Amino acid sequence: MSQGRHAPTALTPQPARTQLTPRAAEIVQAARELLEEQGPEALTMRALGERLGMRAPSIYKHLKGKEAVEAALIEQGLAEMGAALYAALDGAGDPVEAVLRAYRRMALAHPNLYRLSTGGPLNRAALPEGLEEWAGTPFFLACGEPQLAQALWSFAHGMVILELDGRFPDSSALDLTWREGARAFLAARTAP
Repeated sequence: MSQGRHAPTALTPQPARTQLTPRAAEIVQAARELLEEQGPEALTMRALGERLGMRAPSIYKHLKGKEAVEAALIEQGLAEMGAALYAALDGAGDPVEAVLRAYRRMALAHPNLYRLSTGGPLNRAALPEGLEEWAGTPFFLACGEPQLAQALWSFAHGMVILELDGRFPDSSALDLTWREGARAFLAARTAP
């Protein structure tokens, strides 16, 4: 969810999603269930084939391989996260806090999809053009400045990963930490 290239000049509709055949959509749905239940490392073509009751090589008739399955899942993750962030901005009193709250809620609700979507290099060529930027635009809309938006996303991502990994001490007041982060970014946004 990058916002480093340039600032959006207007709200744009969600980019068109990749059209899947019904069988390919069924395969991606099964992959999502496997991913959500067992994590990214469990997402293999063999495990996916077993879940679908088919041999792994048969999957290649519908999707080009594991990379295509992962790209479809990342596409879903970005589209769902973007939709949640735009919805959070609708009528929000504090857009920074609204975006952070929605981001955290979505990431914690789907931790394995989140990890797949945000961990490691991103094959942008495998995604619909403009999807990543569209999904990240709410950070810009909350901040009004591209570098501040990218810093806000970095804060949110770091907080989520640390929370998912259980890296905060048990005594941490994470809700307060998120609110303090939102206040700091709101102050930066309104500073001259």
